[in-house]
Amino acid sequence: MTTMRAVQVSRPGGPLELVDRAIPEPGAGQVRIRVQACGICHSDSIVREGRWPGIAYPRVPGHEVAGVIDAVGEGVTAWKVGQRVGAGWHGGYCAQCTPCRRGDLFACQTNQVTGLTFDGGYEEFMLAPTSALALIPDGLSPVEAGPLMCAGITTFNALRNSGARPGDVVAILGIGGLGHLGVQFAMKMGFNTIAIARGKDKAELAKSLGAQHYIDSTASDPAAELQKLGGASAILATVTHGEAMSATIGGLAVNGKLMLIGAAGSMDAQPIVLLSGRRSIMGWYSGTAIDSQDTMAFAARNGVRSMNEVYPLERAAEAYERMMSGKARFRVVLTMGE
Repeated sequence: MTTMRAVQVSRPGGPLELVDRAIPEPGAGQVRIRVQACGICHSDSIVREGRWPGIAYPRVPGHEVAGVIDAVGEGVTAWKVGQRVGAGWHGGYCAQCTPCRRGDLFACQTNQVTGLTFDGGYEEFMLAPTSALALIPDGLSPVEAGPLMCAGITTFNALRNSGARPGDVVAILGIGGLGHLGVQFAMKMGFNTIAIARGKDKAELAKSLGAQHYIDSTASDPAAELQKLGGASAILATVTHGEAMSATIGGLAVNGKLMLIGAAGSMDAQPIVLLSGRRSIMGWYSGTAIDSQDTMAFAARNGVRSMNEVYPLERAAEAYERMMSGKARFRVVLTMGE
């Protein structure tokens, strides 16, 4: 076999096209992954719409990749054919720029992004640098592993770096593609987990995922309700609505952090609220490949799973529109078949 199926975007604003391509050969420092599953993320719209400077088209999107190494390039010794691996948003690092030399690998100035600066997982075979690889544990299927490479790592890594300790009140703002995983991770980490969302309809779901309490932000003031519970050591904001984020700041405990992982246009914060309790607002980048590996290992051991809608590769355009509609519950995943 010399050709494969791939779904590409040929120009900014263009459609997702199913095409035949030559199967690529790995170069030095690369592996070839036989893709088994790839999640569809809202960030894939950056490629579709051309909202990133310098994208080279045609481009294959997809940064929630799960598969098996089937070939390695020159100089690759630590990775072997047959290993189950994933690749996420962070597409590797150079180990030479100033952020890399200081240990901030996530901020590598090469800014490599899977499915954006190089072809991603909407194809049957893809190339990836070894610095972008995460091992998939035996306890996860490819469909289960894929969404953990973006939605999973983003929530897990932010929570474990929030400063909250087991037993602390931790709130998850938004119960969607990110939030439904955030609730599970927070509960499994031993936090007193509070879910916040609009309306009563998600209360039962939130509690089934592990939330001890549910706050309907349309019926009560979320900040006041959090203070009744002792104040939140951390609030994980998974929404993209600035007003909803701002409304929770007053619910932080002394030294509490509002962790932003949803990209809102803007938000407001009263300096006196931050000053008086030494509270803070912090943005959190998802993480590097080893963080993805930690995420999957934790999820496999503790039973954290995303809720997925699964489509075959040839229905990628339909699956993408399903994701963009906001109606999916909660992640959309492509599978390659055999």
